[in-house]
Amino acid sequence: MAALRRRALRHRGDGAGRRRRLDGGVVVTGGRTDRALDGRTAIVTGAGQGVGRGIALALAAAGANVVIAARRATTGEPVAEEIRARGDEAVCIETDCTVRADMEACVAATVGRYGALEIVVHNAFKGGRAHRLEDLDLDLWDENSRTAAWASFYSAQIAYPHLAAAGDHGRLILITSPAGVEASVGIPAYGPVKAAQRALAKSLAREWGPLGVTVNCIAPVAETPALAYAFEERPELKTRVEMRTALRRIGDAEADIGGVAVFLASRAGGYVTGQTIVCDGGSFMGL
Repeated sequence: MAALRRRALRHRGDGAGRRRRLDGGVVVTGGRTDRALDGRTAIVTGAGQGVGRGIALALAAAGANVVIAARRATTGEPVAEEIRARGDEAVCIETDCTVRADMEACVAATVGRYGALEIVVHNAFKGGRAHRLEDLDLDLWDENSRTAAWASFYSAQIAYPHLAAAGDHGRLILITSPAGVEASVGIPAYGPVKAAQRALAKSLAREWGPLGVTVNCIAPVAETPALAYAFEERPELKTRVEMRTALRRIGDAEADIGGVAVFLASRAGGYVTGQTIVCDGGSFMGL
């Protein structure tokens, strides 16, 4: 721990005293323009589609080397190719984040390729249909727990030495849900495991804070394949969701949710930790 703390303090001193201005994803440093995450490396789990894909695209556009950690390369590799086609850097590593050995291999491969790991975004989640508690299958409860709580724990514990070494560039971002903040009927497994991610983030924010590492959650509502399917099955649901939202629209995974992730991962978000950023267009305003 003492060695990690010394490394973090040395890292924290890099570039001290230089004036910086954040303009979207661009940082102006001493008259020179850089992207906010230039030179950083990020792992995004579940980045083959939806919110994970949007965050991966946004981090790459801000200059990060992005590792697409997807359960199937057939979904993750097209996202990596999309990023590379934009002129940014990305690679897909087939990873089941609920399997500890897979996450260990992913982190090791990432550090072996890029030399460091500063940012981890755990987004992967496999849910299921809505149920009332009396009808809830225990397998669904277990699956929700593994992909949210257990996988968040694996991501954090395995990445910790590298995030600690990164000092105040170290970032852990857990993708939770508004359902983990407020009560929702019909998802008695989903809400609790998403709330567990928030509790983990707060605990780690306290524990890792002295090293300069920040830990936060994003609770998004965005257009995803799963949401599109739900709207197709129940067309009235889209109108209901939009009318409940102050901005009268559903978020864009890259521009809206990815933008928040870039902020939290960048120097501009360096004084934000232990927080859940609810990015839902003003649907939930209870914090």
